[in-house]
Amino acid sequence: MKKSESIAALAKALSQFQAKVKQPLKDKDNPFFKSKYVPLENVVEAITATSGEYGLSFIQFPLNDPNGRVGVTTLLMHESGEWIESEPIFATPAKQDAQGAGSVITYLKRYSLSALFGITSDEDDDGNGAIHDEHSQQSSQAQQQNQQPYRSNIQMPTNPQEAGAIQLAFGKHKGKTLGQIWREDMSYIQWLVDSEKTDVAIREGIGMMQVAAAQQQAQQKMPPQAV
Repeated sequence: MKKSESIAALAKALSQFQAKVKQPLKDKDNPFFKSKYVPLENVVEAITATSGEYGLSFIQFPLNDPNGRVGVTTLLMHESGEWIESEPIFATPAKQDAQGAGSVITYLKRYSLSALFGITSDEDDDGNGAIHDEHSQQSSQAQQQNQQPYRSNIQMPTNPQEAGAIQLAFGKHKGKTLGQIWREDMSYIQWLVDSEKTDVAIREGIGMMQVAAAQQQAQQKMPPQAV
């Protein structure tokens, strides 16, 4: 994280903002895991409704890198001239087109902005673990396993073939490999890339498959070599 030499005034303003900001409602449905989240426009609305009162504003910049990933960095500013810049966060679009990149950027903007301003934009069910009734606790654990089993310890793939062989243990494609899902449902591949809870091995595996697909497509377009 980068920041101005002093952030005393910014820190005070941010503290006042967080004490007053009205957290937005989680009214957007996640169709895959039956959870709710706050869309980007509602996060921005909640912030701008209060931030101006304390001299706070922000700018977000889209980024890309040589590996085909897109990213976002967020600059939080105060009217005093003090500022804090978040570290860039990156993700790989499931489709290497404008729509795929736009979807990832929207997600990253929401994630980064919520983190800087203290907005709770996703549901948090960790409190279920504090239930002392044995039956309720078992039900809660079962529900978490059904809804959020994509936090798994999958071995990191080393090539596209290993990536395609990764078998999912959750969701509507439970039991299928990434290769099968790639052929059948690219929208689900996109969701896996967008989700902050997806195992890093799955993210990297999808990235490897995307690179391999792009290379194959480029080779198919090459003119035949003269002999």
